[in-house]
Amino acid sequence: MLTHTPGPAPARSLEVLGARLHYEVRGKGPLLVLVGAPMDAGAFAPLADLLAADHTVLTTDPRGINRSRLDDPEQDSTPQLRAADLSLLITHIDAGPAVVVGSSGGAVSALALTQQHPEQVRTVVAHEPPLIELLEDHARLRAGTEQMVAAYLSGDVIGAWTRFFAQAGIAVPEPVVEQMFGGDRDARQVADERRWFAHELRATTYWSPDITRLRSAPCRIVVGIGEDSAGQLCDRTSRALAQALDTEPTAFPGDHTGFVDSPEAFADRLRTVLQGS
Repeated sequence: MLTHTPGPAPARSLEVLGARLHYEVRGKGPLLVLVGAPMDAGAFAPLADLLAADHTVLTTDPRGINRSRLDDPEQDSTPQLRAADLSLLITHIDAGPAVVVGSSGGAVSALALTQQHPEQVRTVVAHEPPLIELLEDHARLRAGTEQMVAAYLSGDVIGAWTRFFAQAGIAVPEPVVEQMFGGDRDARQVADERRWFAHELRATTYWSPDITRLRSAPCRIVVGIGEDSAGQLCDRTSRALAQALDTEPTAFPGDHTGFVDSPEAFADRLRTVLQGS
């Protein structure tokens, strides 16, 4: 296994329309972009440190999250906007075309980038994108999403998260939800959480990929699923995307957050997947 002795990645920023994007660059070699939504650059730091042994690794806080500040805090975060931000970052670094690895909402951003700027993408790994419009029960899932957003905005944080985990197919007992999201909490975490519920969740999960454009894109598209995600919502949406693209999903260690829980195993699997890309 390749190793890399990490050091703190210097904080950098790029002015874009309506926002200042925080981003970090590690390592040297072919460009590899790690992106989440709403997860910020910090969530990818252990994985980025490992991959920096043989890649130039770009991570970023999505617009409106943590250190990527908006001119208008009430602006919605759409896959199209986040894809435009990624395009500008890749152009700014001037190291593309890139391997783009997106997880959850970041996978949706990566797919939108592939549609909008296919020339900048060499390979995209879409790890568990929550594309509910690909499912037959999308109307029910939309209704559930509206209910959880309404609950959160009314002040029922525990109720919103309880609904979220139930719809996601992730078993989290209510006392654990209360422990995770009740009581005193970090102000930045709460601000990012509110932004996700109010301005990002719907636009991300309601986005419909253009399957024809994706199938004709001059790049490789890998649909990733967690080995431990069977039966969860994002396992279903990922399999639906893979079927639409006429490809087989690729298993990665762990579940929806396997890259956080097991970065070494995830990096090893990713390198195997990317061989020859």
